[in-house]
Amino acid sequence: MMTLRATTLLLLLALAGCSHTDPYRREGNWRANGANTANLRAMVVVPSDLATATPASPADGGLAAAALNRLRHDRVRPLPDSGLAQIVAVGSGASAPPPAATGN
Repeated sequence: MMTLRATTLLLLLALAGCSHTDPYRREGNWRANGANTANLRAMVVVPSDLATATPASPADGGLAAAALNRLRHDRVRPLPDSGLAQIVAVGSGASAPPPAATGN
């Protein structure tokens, strides 16, 4: 019975010293100081948006569902020509042939 008490006492004494070796309590380690919250509050235009979000724009679920339906059934609409750049299809990966050279 005496050895059990002595073992328990030694174990408790050993565990009491763990606070000195705890990596989160050592000097020089990072500690949460609220910097993220402070930066977020400084960047938010309307602080009440942090408590209750407001939609960015009106959403149209039907429009999004129709686009996904076209994608799933291989009926994707081509992008409109903006006149700024030519839209060309490119292959994927290293096995795609190089683009054709345009001669002058």
